[in-house]
Amino acid sequence: MNLMGFTVPLWVLDWTGSLLVVASLLALLRKHPVYWHFSNASLLPYFLLFVSGGQYILAGLQVSYLIFGLHGMYLWRLERGRDAHGQRFNEALWYNLGWMLTLLIFAYTVWVTRFSDGWSYLQFVVVSLALVANWATTRRWTWSWYVWLGVNTLQAVLFAHLGLWAQFALQFVLFGLSLRGLVLWSRDDRARLAHA
Repeated sequence: MNLMGFTVPLWVLDWTGSLLVVASLLALLRKHPVYWHFSNASLLPYFLLFVSGGQYILAGLQVSYLIFGLHGMYLWRLERGRDAHGQRFNEALWYNLGWMLTLLIFAYTVWVTRFSDGWSYLQFVVVSLALVANWATTRRWTWSWYVWLGVNTLQAVLFAHLGLWAQFALQFVLFGLSLRGLVLWSRDDRARLAHA
């Protein structure tokens, strides 16, 4: 890919995005807000990678992720202020804003994508599930990990077809991290219920 006069091999974009995603999920397991920084940083190489390959629905997903990333980062900050200092915020607005904006971008992305074969439909399913999982992640809902497990599985198939081998390998790492996240967050839920 030609980027501002420099030729960037696609594998560089593929592996850079993948490493940043792994770093982000390691932070997410601990519900640490630095998750959002690594996650947002991974979006540029992925966006460029998917645009260069004509995978516009996946490129559009990266824009949606950025909206979720900025929204989630600010929402977690608002929740921290509420929980630690009793600072109130408009919860209905902030809990639904990211979702509404993302639906608009998703609708546009679907509109510009040609559904010419079964792989296009698989992309659509992957993107739809990823949006649901990402929304649930901003809310820190444990069931988001179940959806991520499905996304990882389907994306492994898709990325093998596209020949994006770092992305393909990453799905196995992400699947393992998603299982770990499910265990840790479920344990947190049980502990919270026991103290309620």
